[in-house]
Amino acid sequence: MTPMKPLLIALGALSLAACATTPVYGPAAREGAMGYTSQQIEAGRHRIAYTDQDPGKARNLALLRASEITLMEGRDWFEVTSEYLDAEANRSGGSSISIGGGTGSYGRSSSVGVGVGFGIPLGGGSSSGKATAVLEIVTGANPKPDKATVYDARSVDMNLRGQIQ
Repeated sequence: MTPMKPLLIALGALSLAACATTPVYGPAAREGAMGYTSQQIEAGRHRIAYTDQDPGKARNLALLRASEITLMEGRDWFEVTSEYLDAEANRSGGSSISIGGGTGSYGRSSSVGVGVGFGIPLGGGSSSGKATAVLEIVTGANPKPDKATVYDARSVDMNLRGQIQ
């Protein structure tokens, strides 16, 4: 075996492994999937959502997307005018028991019913949760207002882009 063959095999394996990994940051393939969605509401105003399994990471990556949009518009800063987090909790997959009752009447007759039920999960043991951070932003040019809700787009881009690896 020539000395070059092991190197070529190793490079081939590395490039194949790189293709098999999912991108950490990028647009969502469809609604509700991991990644970002952006919508321009009006000139200089946008709604950005980022979905990830980690709520903190979802917010940071939504801020990163906000900085990208701001810089693409040729602006310097953005203000988060509203934000919320939509999180699905992890489900443990345990059994459940429920009790219910009801009454009804029709004409002169009436009835009372009571029921007991139990559930057994059939799809494995658990489902992973996910969180979507939603930001509404307004972009602007210098001078940057001195408010806690206003971010310098270049600084956010530089600081958060290093964390997406």
